[in-house]
Amino acid sequence: MKQSPFERAEILCVGTELLIGDIVNTNAAYLSRRLAALGIGVYRQAVVGDNPERLAEDVRTALSRADLVLMSGGLGPTYDDLTKETVARVFGRGMQMHTPSLERIEAYFAATGRTMTENNKKQAMMPKGAIVFPNDYGTAPALALENERGQVVVMLPGPPRELEPLFREQVEPYLKKRCVSILVSRNLHIIGMGESAVENELPKELKDSENPTVAPYCVPGEVRLRVTAKASCESQATALCDGMVEQLLALPIGEFVYGIDVPDAAHALVGALAERGLTMATAESCTGGLIAKKLTDVAGCSSVVAGGAVTYQTREKTRILGVDEALIEAHTVVSDSVARDMAVKALSAFDVDLAIATTGYAGPGGGTETDPVGTVYVAVATKDRVASERLSLGARRDRAYIREVASVRAIAMALGVLRGNL
Repeated sequence: MKQSPFERAEILCVGTELLIGDIVNTNAAYLSRRLAALGIGVYRQAVVGDNPERLAEDVRTALSRADLVLMSGGLGPTYDDLTKETVARVFGRGMQMHTPSLERIEAYFAATGRTMTENNKKQAMMPKGAIVFPNDYGTAPALALENERGQVVVMLPGPPRELEPLFREQVEPYLKKRCVSILVSRNLHIIGMGESAVENELPKELKDSENPTVAPYCVPGEVRLRVTAKASCESQATALCDGMVEQLLALPIGEFVYGIDVPDAAHALVGALAERGLTMATAESCTGGLIAKKLTDVAGCSSVVAGGAVTYQTREKTRILGVDEALIEAHTVVSDSVARDMAVKALSAFDVDLAIATTGYAGPGGGTETDPVGTVYVAVATKDRVASERLSLGARRDRAYIREVASVRAIAMALGVLRGNL
């Protein structure tokens, strides 16, 4: 009998450590992204502790609504790892030893020079009729169990370092056999417009489009427009996305798009500098080296980033960077003039092609009537020009938010200067 395609999925993550906050549940986000790419809609996510009765109840509830349930956690060797046993009970299946899994576990312990304890054999016990996916990244195999109605429960180990490659390499090909369409997404990265302003610029026909869809969402310092298309193959879905991206770039928001499908502004700036064979440096005050960190987190940045200076105190701005004391006295240390001079002096000190500088009030103390907490001056200098901007990031925002957004905006501003947009 031909199996029907998966339409509704639910994700159920198992572990008391997730419920009490000891471990951040990244598995649900990862699985949601992978299922979306397969064209399988995720309707719900849930977390349940290591309690077999509650776990059984949640599995039954998920199967009452979905044709695919993905579970993570509870496949280990200890007494509280009961995912397989609980799902087997829900399916009315007994447990049996899976000899190939046992042999792999024994080989794993032998190869690592460790003694295998008796309870590790528990990881090789499988519900009758299960499809077993060998684990090359740990000891607990993944498995899938299907009932007479064609519903499937996939059980994966909890550690992300095991779950992610196991899903990608083995479970995903298994699921694809029951997928009739795929999703492709493109992301437009926007800085300089808020989420409401971006949405306001979208024509109604684009907001109402069903395939592809267009959805704005926020991350600190920027707005992203996610374009998602569904089709029977990747090339068709990509073509649908590309057509929508062209329409969006032709709108007024197009001039605020700093990149498409890039991880973040730092990657975009490092890439743009590398393409041009240029170097850069930073001179930071209120951002405390966060700009330099973001840039040096990018692999290959050493060919681009020469260095940086964190001159937090006023005297260090004059001593290390050589900022004019008279300028500080005339305009205060948090000012457009000082930010511009910091950028110019960093450009010279590091002998680079571009320099970014920041000075401001990150809070909670400081600020003035004209420049309250949340005011940050950003400057970008090249050998030909200096551009600057005053950011008002809000006194009600916390220190971490102000520093994060100021850093992202500064990097995006540098990218704009580099591309001749500012």
